[in-house]
Amino acid sequence: MKARLADIAAHADVSEATVSRVLNGKPGVAESTREAVLTSLDILGYDRPSRLRRKTADLVGLIVPELTNPIFPAFAQIIETALARHQFTPVLCTQVPGGVNEDEYVQMLLDHGVAGIIYISGQHADVTTDIERYTSLRERELPIVLVNGYQEGIDAPFISNDDVASMELALTHLVQLGHTQIGLAVGPERFVPVIRKVDGFRASMRNLLGRDDVEELIERTMFSVEGGDTAGARLIEKGCTAVVCGSDLMALGAIRAGRRAGKQVPGDFSVVGYDDSPLIAFTDPPLTTVRQSVQAMAEAAVRALLDEIAGEPSPRAEYVFRPELVVRASTGAAPTR
Repeated sequence: MKARLADIAAHADVSEATVSRVLNGKPGVAESTREAVLTSLDILGYDRPSRLRRKTADLVGLIVPELTNPIFPAFAQIIETALARHQFTPVLCTQVPGGVNEDEYVQMLLDHGVAGIIYISGQHADVTTDIERYTSLRERELPIVLVNGYQEGIDAPFISNDDVASMELALTHLVQLGHTQIGLAVGPERFVPVIRKVDGFRASMRNLLGRDDVEELIERTMFSVEGGDTAGARLIEKGCTAVVCGSDLMALGAIRAGRRAGKQVPGDFSVVGYDDSPLIAFTDPPLTTVRQSVQAMAEAAVRALLDEIAGEPSPRAEYVFRPELVVRASTGAAPTR
């Protein structure tokens, strides 16, 4: 029900101008007066403006794409633990094909009065997204933090892995092993991390091997075992002796493609993953991969959100974390035959 200024002013024993200032979030109103106006609003049965609704201060929304990729449960677990230390409880929102989408989850979280939202690889990672879904939340003064994806024009902290450095680490390792025909298997090109990985791949191939003719060595597919399998098969047909993948799941698919083609991994075909997901060290063979700084990134996201909630916002920037190459048994010297 839309509030009538006269009714609220009479009930709170203040002027209509004061009521207007409170409802519009204007300064210059004593806290006791502000609370009296809001209490009158509630007693009279009027709806508060969304920015003035009471928040359930101990709830924080955590939106992740899905849980089949083990890197996302790893982020969620660390974030949950870090929030719990500060008496906050995450509301985990997992997206699956055909299920509840990000915007629907956000509305649910707003209805529950969460104190803020952390997004892991959300729509903010898609360059085609409408950033109004995020700017509207900031207009409500809802704290948000966005992990692994970047968009200009969103008033929020961003936490990212250094995708360009990831490609440099992986390719340096493979070139040192003698590989020159190296492929890249990544997801759809509309995603910021994919764009950055491709840029890093091109730059490293140029710097390390003096090659600019690398477009045919880039396979864009799906972030899944099946996507990695498809990309791996195509790259093997093109004569690649090694592949860098955009996720560990894709790398497992590339290994499967190599074996189906009669290749020994790593004797004939070397594979590098990305993430260092839990249990990936126990695959056959144990996977060489680029490790995201999940612990540090997750804790930084929580710190940034808590600062926002406390009214002490972090400087508006993208905080980029350096990855680490973990060498295991899926990479070896380039075949000489």
